[in-house]
Amino acid sequence: MTSITAGRKPKVLSFGPINYADGGEGYMKDFENQWDIDILKPTTRTDTIAKLKTKVALSGPYDALMIHDLDLIIDEEMLAPLLPSLKIVVSASAGYNEFDVDFMTANGVWFCNARHAVSEATADMAVFLILAVVRDTTRGEKQVRDGRWRGQITPTLDPNGLTLGIIGMGGIGKVRTSVCYSSPHSPKQGTANSLYTFADLRTLQHIAKKISSFEMKVHYYNRNRLSPEDEHWYGAKYCSSIEELLSISDVVSVNCPLNTSTCGLIGKAEFALMRDGSFIVNTARGAIVDDEALIEAVKSGKIARAGLDVFTDEPKVNPYFVECDRFTLQPHLGGMTVGTFKKAERECCENLKVWFQSGRPLMSINKA
Repeated sequence: MTSITAGRKPKVLSFGPINYADGGEGYMKDFENQWDIDILKPTTRTDTIAKLKTKVALSGPYDALMIHDLDLIIDEEMLAPLLPSLKIVVSASAGYNEFDVDFMTANGVWFCNARHAVSEATADMAVFLILAVVRDTTRGEKQVRDGRWRGQITPTLDPNGLTLGIIGMGGIGKVRTSVCYSSPHSPKQGTANSLYTFADLRTLQHIAKKISSFEMKVHYYNRNRLSPEDEHWYGAKYCSSIEELLSISDVVSVNCPLNTSTCGLIGKAEFALMRDGSFIVNTARGAIVDDEALIEAVKSGKIARAGLDVFTDEPKVNPYFVECDRFTLQPHLGGMTVGTFKKAERECCENLKVWFQSGRPLMSINKA
């Protein structure tokens, strides 16, 4: 058990209310029997830091910090008011390029993301975008809304028989990889390495399983190959390089984490490898695909249509994406479901409970 003053429960400060974890099942009552919870509603960065200092002075110290889905950089300036009592930070998001994990590690603070919660909902969004770009539904809807019925729309391809290439670069287990935290959506070059990383293959697996209903052929590229049994179960064939994957795919789905090695992973050279008139879908992070290279590929016809749920400078969206009807756009809704939020908040709570009981969380990005 962790060394917390006898006679008091551990205390977590949550940036925003914990709205979904209970699910009407009494989960939060059990959690609150073990933990005290305080809420701070974040606004702007400057205001949040000021309110945080006041909160700590009046109600601290806090052993843990829980972060929900928000666009704030969680760095030294944000975390310093909580030290030295802060021992663990849990995030209800899967991505963590907003977090200064190196600073946490140096100060003995564990960091945990929600590894499993978003996988299936993100896969659902990827499948939706795949079908949308193949069947050209965005332009079809626009024609109807403009009162032109089908207008100049021509017959589209059928998904069955097309090859879907899934990019899921990442390692499971103990791998050294760069952590990004210069902005919520763009990595910082030259950051130090974290001790652990986890590339969740579940999204890749969910997409492969769901897309099989449409009789698409699935190929994938990942640093760690699935077992032969899993490949058979998901009907997925392995490509030994990203170049091979791009050259054989009719539709490419980007599902890898954003770090310094994947920023701009899909650029001009990579688009050149793809089939003429192919499609691309990104539900991972916007900066993995180079915006200008994508625009050039769409203008040239190399890419027929693109489906994007993520953008490099969220919430700003490249004006060309908005103006061009060959893009299907979503405002980063991949994991924005009630079920996902419930699972993500529970994952945060479970990491806190296990940390308090054993001194280390269930799953962490670093080792404090």
